[in-house]
Amino acid sequence: MHEAKPLTIHAPPLTLTVKEALRRTGIGRTLLYKLIDTGQLRRVKVGKRTLIPFDDLQKLVAPREANSEAA
Repeated sequence: MHEAKPLTIHAPPLTLTVKEALRRTGIGRTLLYKLIDTGQLRRVKVGKRTLIPFDDLQKLVAPREANSEAA
């Protein structure tokens, strides 16, 4: 009898480090912190680490993707 393979679910991460967020979005550190200061991005502090919610980054990029497709 064959053993069933475990089901693997690929879910996006809940948060990204600042470094990961910069790499994935292509924006600079100054702009990232400006977006946090203006409330366009949230930050979560865990100890000394600053984490950015993945959903916030998707919402930030999504309107720009929709606009570029319409052009």
